[in-house]
Amino acid sequence: MRFINLTRQNEIGANSYFLEIDRRKIILDAGLHPKKFGEEAIPNYRRVGDGEVDAVFISHAHQDHIGSLPILTRRQPQAKVFLTPATARLTEIMLHNSVNVMSRQRDELALGSYPLFTHREADQSKDLWHEVGLGQRWSIDGERLGANGSELSFEFFYAGHILGSTGILFRNGEQKIFYTGDVNFLDQTLQRRAEFPTEPLDVLIIETTRGDRALRPNYSRAGEESRFLQCVLDAFDRGGSVLIPVFALGKTQEILALLHRFRSSGALEAPIYIGGLSTKITIVYDQLASNSQRSLPGLQLLGTLSPFVLNGRDVPTTQIQRNRLYVLSSGMMTENTLSNQMATRFVDRPEQSIFFVGYADPDSPAGRLKAADDGALLQIEQGASRLPVLCAREEFDFSGHAPRELLMDYIVKTTPKTVILVHGDPPSLDWFKDAIATALPACQVIIPEPDKEYELW
Repeated sequence: MRFINLTRQNEIGANSYFLEIDRRKIILDAGLHPKKFGEEAIPNYRRVGDGEVDAVFISHAHQDHIGSLPILTRRQPQAKVFLTPATARLTEIMLHNSVNVMSRQRDELALGSYPLFTHREADQSKDLWHEVGLGQRWSIDGERLGANGSELSFEFFYAGHILGSTGILFRNGEQKIFYTGDVNFLDQTLQRRAEFPTEPLDVLIIETTRGDRALRPNYSRAGEESRFLQCVLDAFDRGGSVLIPVFALGKTQEILALLHRFRSSGALEAPIYIGGLSTKITIVYDQLASNSQRSLPGLQLLGTLSPFVLNGRDVPTTQIQRNRLYVLSSGMMTENTLSNQMATRFVDRPEQSIFFVGYADPDSPAGRLKAADDGALLQIEQGASRLPVLCAREEFDFSGHAPRELLMDYIVKTTPKTVILVHGDPPSLDWFKDAIATALPACQVIIPEPDKEYELW
């Protein structure tokens, strides 16, 4: 087995990994870096020869895992792309939205090479997609297999991160290699916890997103939801509204499900606003509402909550009244997004509140606002005036990623001979390396350097 980290740095970025198992060549995920441009934004696909890959596996539809898929399929047109039906639906939406974003960036930032792929190429990429359900064993040539057999096979397992997310188990005779993708071992409001294999593994390729911080003592999802409700009610008592920056895929739907729970119990009644991309994605969630891996089966989020839909032209002129909930993307308040535009109208008003419910890069507008002192001057939008930070700010742990303690439990349970640590910033990677060395001294731990080839057997 050979392994190459195609991600250009050890970080949470353009995730993509090359595997060769018994002379069959595989690529895991095909991300796009959210903060970089051009060649630096995509994985190092030049490390693998064009036309050499047998199969591509997509763990889920977030941009850092699918954003460069049309570029990869352009270089590997013979490779089958395996993904779940839900991930296929969501990936189509996300890729076309990415073309729109890159086209706008071309005009605003004078990026002559943009967009990196076109709407047509996004559609052409679909010709290679093969939709595969959970709990089914397949060859990497796309043939359904029985429970036994010595040839190289794969099987998808529910990952609990977002709709359609999976871990992928490869079997090659007696050898077992498992890639977690992004995983959550805790129930969320909508998505249930992961259901991963627990048998002993030869190689475990595991995400490490939350390795840099311990789970808060006495943390519970129910407790965090109750605190969120009380903070919303307190914000309304101050005569303001609440802006909740969210990722359009996953976090929006989790927050909508939480607001449904509050509304149905009579604890909270307030108008809700979301964006256009969030609406498109929530339609898919509603169409697949009977998915057995979710709580609140059958719940139609849009039909039940009837949120108002905003677009970029609406935000500057929208009258912000009292007791409103603005659940707007992006989660990092990236410039030219709805949450960024709305934040410029919230941040210097003491009656208003901004609630953070997910990860925000420290250098992003959301990350800088989180870290700012009360009253500090902060530039939310490039070229705009700096504003005093006077709004109330709260942070809630509604992460879609498993805490490091539960990831370590899984590592110990599966006793892998080799663990490859990915999808984490250096402090997270280092914590896991030390923790595994203590818990499983015989285990080989690899933090894969970009472009370096690792021969595992």
